[in-house]
Amino acid sequence: MAELILQDLTFFTPEIALTVTLLLAIITDLIAKRSAQVVAAVTMAGFLVTGALVLGQSDTNTSIFFNMVAVDPFAFFFKIVILVSAILIVVFSLGSAELNSAGRKLGEYYALLVALTLGMVLMAGASNLLMMYLALELSSLSSYVLAGYTREASDSSEASLKYVIYGAFSSGLMLYGISIIYGLTGSLDIYTINQNLPSVLAAGGSATFMLLIAGVLTLVGFGYKISAVPFHFWTPDVYEGAPITITAFLSVASKAGGFAMLLRFLKVTFIDGAGETTGTWTLLPAVDWVALIAVLSVLTMTIGNLIAIWQNNLKRLLAYSSIAHAGYMLMGVVVLSNDGISAILVYFLVYLFMNLGAFYVVMVIADRTGSEDIEDYKGLGSRTPFLSVALAIFLVSLTGLPPTAGFIGKLYLFAALLNHGWVWLAIVGALNSVIALYYYVRIIRNMFLRVEAGKGVPLTAGRLQVATVLVMLIPTLLLGVYFTPLVELAQASVKMFGTP
Repeated sequence: MAELILQDLTFFTPEIALTVTLLLAIITDLIAKRSAQVVAAVTMAGFLVTGALVLGQSDTNTSIFFNMVAVDPFAFFFKIVILVSAILIVVFSLGSAELNSAGRKLGEYYALLVALTLGMVLMAGASNLLMMYLALELSSLSSYVLAGYTREASDSSEASLKYVIYGAFSSGLMLYGISIIYGLTGSLDIYTINQNLPSVLAAGGSATFMLLIAGVLTLVGFGYKISAVPFHFWTPDVYEGAPITITAFLSVASKAGGFAMLLRFLKVTFIDGAGETTGTWTLLPAVDWVALIAVLSVLTMTIGNLIAIWQNNLKRLLAYSSIAHAGYMLMGVVVLSNDGISAILVYFLVYLFMNLGAFYVVMVIADRTGSEDIEDYKGLGSRTPFLSVALAIFLVSLTGLPPTAGFIGKLYLFAALLNHGWVWLAIVGALNSVIALYYYVRIIRNMFLRVEAGKGVPLTAGRLQVATVLVMLIPTLLLGVYFTPLVELAQASVKMFGTP
């Protein structure tokens, strides 16, 4: 057994690298006090090394630690999304006036950022319900503290408290659901649960009803992590009150980890058979779960978009926008075939660049104007043309208009729906994109068509800010016209997905 564990450790090197980075960040902070740049450099180096180790596992397809963790192309894809997000967030943090104000020590900030990333990376590969829960808790506990990191601000403290309360409630429900599944099937391994479910269903009666309850409770935990309605109430307050760097990270990486677990749990556990599937959820009892998730998708995207219309704070508006995008991605969960899952993966990668890009431009402008209010964006088109045009492109991409990458993401989601007969859901998704266009265009209108008297002072961006924006802007435009490699990567990532 010891030899088997040592052999499995060779596939666990990215997670080990992140653990070492966490320890080094803490030690470096103790040695080099008040030198946040040194800790940031250690953190960045750790993320880069971890990314290199993950790239070395691109063709690996195995399960380690007795099916606790899967090391497969599906986990590889989400790990890349999470690590790219983490690297960009370190860059964001170095230039954030909100974080780098006088007297604030950032050593523990970067250490917590590594812990949060480690939890999300574990979520990407978790194939055991206990591992899923532990990974979710590791990321959640770190994010609770980071959400309230600017603790002198009352909004930040309130955001952190609300996050803790909602997170604890959702985690408790999820853990209760997991305990019921264990009691019914005798296992926490999702592959073994899949094998034992037919005998549970054959027993009928109370066993079937309890399995239904367990499925609902477990999905609460996943729904909380991806900000799906009705588990979204924490999102707007936390996104508005947290430092904008953490808000941006949660909006992408947290969703990536949540969707990775959700998709693996649903497909492996409740689909009759592994590998390619037509999306028939044969092992879910009593309720048409496909229709249930379709309704959740509609509610999530519709409520997110409708409430976003009334927001004046950019961070809060992007929070509801993030909820709506979770609803779009849930459309792929409804299909749950390989083309539906690959469509979600395509959407995630383009969402990474366009959403982080929008948050970064908002951060840079807020650092210079001291405001995140839409009304204060009047005339920005003439005061800072580059940032305004970049933000406009990111918003157009979030809407899903060509020739941006956001259009390609939605195109593949809608194509997967239409190929499986979900015409009405595709229509609802298209209508929601029209609603989203309204509040995105409102921002663009303020920047280019409305001028605030007496506010014509130019706003300049530094070279690092311009370079960082271009890192996200170029893929947002390039993937809108040349997307074949992205689609091929997504399809390859789900080819063997679902096999132990």
